[in-house]
Amino acid sequence: MLDPIILQRLQKGLAIPAHPLALDRQRRLDERRQRALSRYYLASGAGGLAVGVHTTQFAIRNPEIGLYEPVLTLAAEEMERADLTGGQPVVRIAGLCGPTRQAVQEATLALDLGYHTGLLSLAALADADEETLLAHCQSVATVLPLFGFYLQPDVGGRVLSYRFWRHFCEIDQVVAIKIAPFNRYRTLDVVRAVIDSDRGDIALYTGNDDNLVADLLTPFQFMRQQQPVTRRIVGGLLGHWAIWTHAAVRLLERMHSACQPAGPIDPQLFQLGVEVTDCNAVLFDVANQFRGCIPGIHEVLRRQGLLEGIWCLDPEECLSPGQAEELDRITAAYPHLQDDAFVQEHLDEWLSG
Repeated sequence: MLDPIILQRLQKGLAIPAHPLALDRQRRLDERRQRALSRYYLASGAGGLAVGVHTTQFAIRNPEIGLYEPVLTLAAEEMERADLTGGQPVVRIAGLCGPTRQAVQEATLALDLGYHTGLLSLAALADADEETLLAHCQSVATVLPLFGFYLQPDVGGRVLSYRFWRHFCEIDQVVAIKIAPFNRYRTLDVVRAVIDSDRGDIALYTGNDDNLVADLLTPFQFMRQQQPVTRRIVGGLLGHWAIWTHAAVRLLERMHSACQPAGPIDPQLFQLGVEVTDCNAVLFDVANQFRGCIPGIHEVLRRQGLLEGIWCLDPEECLSPGQAEELDRITAAYPHLQDDAFVQEHLDEWLSG
């Protein structure tokens, strides 16, 4: 069972960055900068960290690389330090993937390291039917509470039906769902399934970086037993929020304030949504089918001094032609979405000790 305080924090809504992987020139783990990234996110006010997820690079699990446990351990140590010196406890989310045996092993390791919940990717079961997927989820949930994950097909996810999500909500150990299909119809499938399940305790998080602000502002209303029921997406678990995180935390606070029952939504917030989506299109390299999505995040962190370079485990994974110039464009266009001054003020502190 999940600690009630952690569950309450999830349900309130948090900014949760998907943690990148810091490598040196030899493409080996750069422990100093890996810790610095965690410290940056926690100092920025992130309510949790998601580690071992797509942004961390799934290849950390490859036997010849063997970085899954070291990376989870480093982040756990930094979150433990933050818990001892801060106020609210940090929500610890471990990425889980692979066939059932692997996912259960990863969940067991994560539990041993103090992680609260597992963000479960189903990409490895691309050809399985939905009954098999649900049995897989149930097996993993017996070890670690689940943070469901609707990953978009363009980066390895699969299409999942309303029926799947409706039955997924019947797993008692499900505590949250990250909705990231980058598709409005599929987003509605998840929200409607949660409402129909009468699971008011499942927290909804956006991973739709292409529609982030609208997701956080929208009251999603559906009928259940002839009565209207409204749910909101309360927070974000995002690769996008692995950069400019201090500003992202303020953005979420602004969205929460805007959703209070005090009148109409300020139309300027919808323009803000356009700006955030424009940034994401560049960061995630939409023009090239997301090939440069992780290097795009790395490049922003490199420019701020948090990373030494943009190296990925796969030497072929790099910025796409023109992506650096597009990063220059959005950096000039949207200074209010950035946190360079905050990073520069604290960078030496995060890189030391």
